Amino acid sequence: MSKKILVIPGDGIGQEVTTWGKKVLETIADNYGHQFTFDEGIMGHVAIEATGEPLPAETLEKAKQSDAILFGAIGHAKYDNDPTLKVRPEQGLLKIRKELGLYANLRPIKLFDDLLQASSIKPEILQGADILFFRELTGDVYFGEKKRSEDRNTASDLMIYHKYEVERIARKAFEAARTRKKKLCSVDKANVLEASRLWREVVQELAKEYPDVETEHMFIDNAAMQLIKDPKRFDVVVTGNLFGDILTDEASQVAGSMGMLASASVGDKVGFYEPIHGSAHDIAGKGLANPLASILSAALLLDISFGLQEESQRIIKAVDASLRQGFRTMDIATKHTENQFLLGTEAMGLKVIENLT
Repeated sequence: MSKKILVIPGDGIGQEVTTWGKKVLETIADNYGHQFTFDEGIMGHVAIEATGEPLPAETLEKAKQSDAILFGAIGHAKYDNDPTLKVRPEQGLLKIRKELGLYANLRPIKLFDDLLQASSIKPEILQGADILFFRELTGDVYFGEKKRSEDRNTASDLMIYHKYEVERIARKAFEAARTRKKKLCSVDKANVLEASRLWREVVQELAKEYPDVETEHMFIDNAAMQLIKDPKRFDVVVTGNLFGDILTDEASQVAGSMGMLASASVGDKVGFYEPIHGSAHDIAGKGLANPLASILSAALLLDISFGLQEESQRIIKAVDASLRQGFRTMDIATKHTENQFLLGTEAMGLKVIENLT
């Protein structure tokens, strides 16, 4: 197989962890005889510093010409501390999602048994949890009209959804549910929000085409509580952009750390793969970041964009083997587990490569 992969390291620890996502892909290519050609682009704070734009035209063009994209992280404390700045790193991420039509964000929440103690949730509640989130990615308040009054004392963000936007993400979720436990939970706030009422109506209508899938509707506040109370009750979850952003970060506690969670943003063409953690500038450059989410994002890339399930599973097994051997980065180390070996970014990446080969 011959494919073009664009690597966009982004900001902060993104530049460290994508190194290992790329190395894993190179190792797979060598072992299986594939030809992966890599290119690199800039986006986010580093792009603003270099070009004045969070998503330079050159990076966007490279993205459009690629078969898949491996991304790191985006953001900088400079922008968190000054909300008045007009040009912001996150604008690059929103733009590339829109330009590439990446309307579906897939976030698998699968717990590795050896990390049961890494979460603040009791192990007996966690064990066996396996959730696949479908978060709509190009609508909602993130893309709706934004206003600020002339006196700067009033602000608004329009929560907007079109029927086709709900239908296309829900259809992907229903199709995925058919390959799993045939259970789908749609999360909204239909008791209050008109946009959520549209969401629920569309999902209810679409459910008639999938009589073999058990469909449940749940309000966002209840879903947030149930996710911590009983994560095993969920299988496939579909929800809007804002609610999905919050729920999937909450679900990082099911997996033990954000450093363990990969994601895929897909549409009808190129796929965009990234860990869900942020740029973490407080540890950037110190060699402390967990590279496993980027490595697992590479596994998703092989599976979803290239259809290489065997190669994808081999990466996941290599990560599992590294954890079973007791190797940990600081975010997943616990005082409850014996025979742990605390590693930095490079050493953990090398352990996965070792188990992969």
